[in-house]
This record gives sequence, structure tokens and C-alpha cells, in this order.
Amino acid sequence: MIRFGVIGTNWITDSMIEAALQVEGFQLTAVYSRTEEKAKEFADKYGIGHVFTDTEEMAASDVLDAVYIASPNSFHAKHSLTFLNQGKHVLCEKPIASNPEELEEMIQAATRNQVVLMEALKTTLLPTFKAIQENLHKIGQARRYDASYCKYSSRYDRYREGTVLNAFNPTFSNGSLMDLGVYCLYPLVVLFGEPKSVKANAVMLDSGVDGSGSLLLQYDDFEAVVTHSKIINAYRPSEIQGEEGTIIIDEISTPSKVIIRYRDGREEMLGQALEHPSMYYEVEEFIQLIQNGELESKVNSHKNSMITARIMVEARKQVGLLYPADQR
Repeated sequence: MIRFGVIGTNWITDSMIEAALQVEGFQLTAVYSRTEEKAKEFADKYGIGHVFTDTEEMAASDVLDAVYIASPNSFHAKHSLTFLNQGKHVLCEKPIASNPEELEEMIQAATRNQVVLMEALKTTLLPTFKAIQENLHKIGQARRYDASYCKYSSRYDRYREGTVLNAFNPTFSNGSLMDLGVYCLYPLVVLFGEPKSVKANAVMLDSGVDGSGSLLLQYDDFEAVVTHSKIINAYRPSEIQGEEGTIIIDEISTPSKVIIRYRDGREEMLGQALEHPSMYYEVEEFIQLIQNGELESKVNSHKNSMITARIMVEARKQVGLLYPADQR
């Protein structure tokens, strides 16, 4: 059994735990929250035996082998380093770091301490995404990757009323690109690698973060178009367009219905309905890495995380979006 601690007591941690409880080898033993009251409330909910309000104390504890980090984006690097340097394996929510410099420090710490560091980006570990990878050759030469993730944030109503919550506060390395655009970019990087160039636009909010935006990424023989937003909804699918056919993806963050539509009119359904909650597969990958003595995922690899981080920091520079974390 791999004994897990969790940092963060929000809905994403709930989702991870509900999925992870179905994964063989997962055991939940510790929780951190800034307040003891909230930590105890969360511990009671899941029967967690150990409660912490200090990350240093938690990292030094012998009651956990690994930690899932779902703190605000700006704390990902600090919290990860605390645990990596105590020999704990780290599964860190996306985006794994505020910038490439933070990520490089995290990778070095993981390597030095011989522990697993993996970005918790669920999309690329889903069975349906694997089916896309395995069937990509069927559409011939790829010419365009067109991905969209635009979802109106429940916190935007408060923003419009004058209250800036964490989701729209640059102090926490938040905004549309980091929170939603990453779901479009990471699969692109896994499938096609690093682009030759990046051009970015954004709709900036008064708080200092991007509410919406787009990227045009150029490769040697095709282009990628990414659109993202936390202030509007979009309902169109994403596509990988090739000379012999097009892969149509219902939802880029959690693909379930994926179809190849060939030039001659034929259609082929890829993948199948998920047997488990969508976050199950990233936890399963992470646990298997630990159990097999591997230090890095071949899919959500350090390299793929770094390329994605470089793309996002370049896009942010172009639209004038800098975080306090970028100036340290």
C-alpha cells in the first residue's frame, strides 16, 4: 500500500479521493489544511488518521509515503519541494508550477531524492486519449490541432459583483490559461512535442489575470490553435485534422466520445466509456510508478511538463501577464 497525504480540502481533492479509493494500493492517511478545524472536518469525512496544519511537520512525518498537492497554483512549487526534500513522492495538480524555473527546481529535487514527481493532468492518462495516440496515424499527415476549453467559472459571478476570489487573483498564479488552457496544451505536447513558435492573445481582466485567450502554435508541417476561457462557455468539440481524416474529440479535458471521420465519409468510433472516475487513471499511473521503482511517467513526463510550462510562460509574456512568482 502507498500511504497518501493530501494538501487542499476543496472539491478537486474530493474528486481525487473518490477516484483513488478505487485504485489498488491507495491508502489515505493524512490531510493538511491551514486551520485545524477544517483539517479535522475533512479527516472525519474520509476517516483520515492524521491531521496537520504545518507542511514541514507533515513532510517529515513517517505516516505517509506520497502526497497529492491541490493547493493554489502559486504554492505548488513550495509545497512540492517541502515533500520532495523529505523523500516523499509528489503528485501535483496542474499546472505543476508557476513557471519553468520553479519546475526545474522541483525536478532537481525529485532526482536528487530519488522520488516520483508527476503532474496530475488527467487527460493524457485516460484510455480514450491512449486510443487517440494509437490511431493518430490513420488520419495521415496531421495539419491542424484545434482544441478549445471555455467554461464559465462559478467564481466569475462574484468577480462581476466586485469580489476577487483566488481564481481571478494573479497572486495565486491563476487565470484562464493556467487553469483551463493547460488542458488543451498538455495533450498537444504529448502528441506532437514542442512547437517552433507561439503567438498569444488574451482578454485581460482588471484584477490582472486573463479571463480568456487564444494561442497559435507553429510546427514544421502543421499548426495548432488553442482557445480557453473562464468567462464564457463554448460547446464545440476539439479536432485533430489530417489529410486522410479528422479525429473529433467531444471534450478535450475528459475525452469520452472520440470519432475518426474519414474523407470518404466513413466513421470509426475510438475508445470506450470510462470504467472508473476520470481521476482514477492518473492515481493508478502514479502508484504503479512508485511500486515499479520508476521515477517518472513516460506520458506525464518531466519533459512534457516542462515544454507545457515554457509554452505558457511565453504566452503570458506576450499578453503582459506576470505573477509575483515570476519575480522571485
